[in-house]
Amino acid sequence: MRLPLSLSFALLAVTVPAAFCQNAPTPAVTYKTELNLPYRAENAPGLTPYMRERCRLDLYYPENKKGFNTVVWFHGGGLSGGEKGIPDGLKNQGVAVVAVNYRLSPKVKCRECIDDAAAAVAWTFRHIAEYGGNPDGIFVSGHSAGGYLTSMIGLDKHWLAAYGIDANKIAGLIPLSGHTITHFAIRGENGISGNTPVVDAFAPLFFVRGDASPILLITGDREKEMLGRYEENAYLMRMLKINGHKDVTLYEMQGYGHGMVEPAIPPLLEFIARVRPK
Repeated sequence: MRLPLSLSFALLAVTVPAAFCQNAPTPAVTYKTELNLPYRAENAPGLTPYMRERCRLDLYYPENKKGFNTVVWFHGGGLSGGEKGIPDGLKNQGVAVVAVNYRLSPKVKCRECIDDAAAAVAWTFRHIAEYGGNPDGIFVSGHSAGGYLTSMIGLDKHWLAAYGIDANKIAGLIPLSGHTITHFAIRGENGISGNTPVVDAFAPLFFVRGDASPILLITGDREKEMLGRYEENAYLMRMLKINGHKDVTLYEMQGYGHGMVEPAIPPLLEFIARVRPK
């Protein structure tokens, strides 16, 4: 049956523009960086000059994209050194990166390092939407000491609860080569040898629970890593599963030692894409 001429024109008017739209190029994502943003309020009680110096972050984000996921990134350095920075592999990947500085031992006790990490994550939850990000797509990651901070604030809920944030709102935890027992710097504060394992209230292992956010654990090769680092993470994975956790994976980066950040970025990004697909 032939269509009336008027209806044929009507269909043509609808379908032709749609065809052109399908062939239109997607605009390239561009990125912007905001440097040294304070994540503690300037009028916060007890704010010290050292806190004003160290409690800052850099925000790298897609400026022409909305609803993006975000990685909060904590640097390594044994809780006594290091500076905020964005891993090269996380750039131009469609995600924002919040690179965090925190106070360092021995100027402060290590518990203050953990508290700073929680404050920075809380800042991200409260402000990422202002830059176009999705607060439901906040992942927390870091290397070595940064991996330890990731696990501590993600598993021990009281650190983020102090800032009004439920740790289970974190989309995923991705600690890279982090302690799961009590950090050696904290053992040092208490006169305990770095070769003596301790599991107490400063150990992520102490807080294994089945309802925690999805977790990707990544370490270097067990024969090239820092003492026991792979085995600690393997035990954390096993205990999480025993406690009912349904989404925890451990990757061992064969052939790489403790400095395995860049080779770990592809599985990190795959994990983000699986947990929060865009």
